[in-house]
Amino acid sequence: MKIQLIEGQFSAKDALEIITQLVHTKIKFHENKINNLSSEEDIKSREEKIKRLQKNLYEIRKYIETTTNKITISSIIDLASA
Repeated sequence: MKIQLIEGQFSAKDALEIITQLVHTKIKFHENKINNLSSEEDIKSREEKIKRLQKNLYEIRKYIETTTNKITISSIIDLASA
């Protein structure tokens, strides 16, 4: 099952806002899991994921700030049972 989450062209400001909110939501998800976990291994794994998300957001912000063009965003969530 696939869900088209985002599809379109956005101003640089709007694109950055959309991406920032999505990344912050994902970071908050991991932070909440850390607060409820007892395994040190799980905590370290989620902390690494948070750092990676923060780094990616920084790089995206730098990229978007260098353009005056519209930004095209396409995001699909692909669900499959494991």
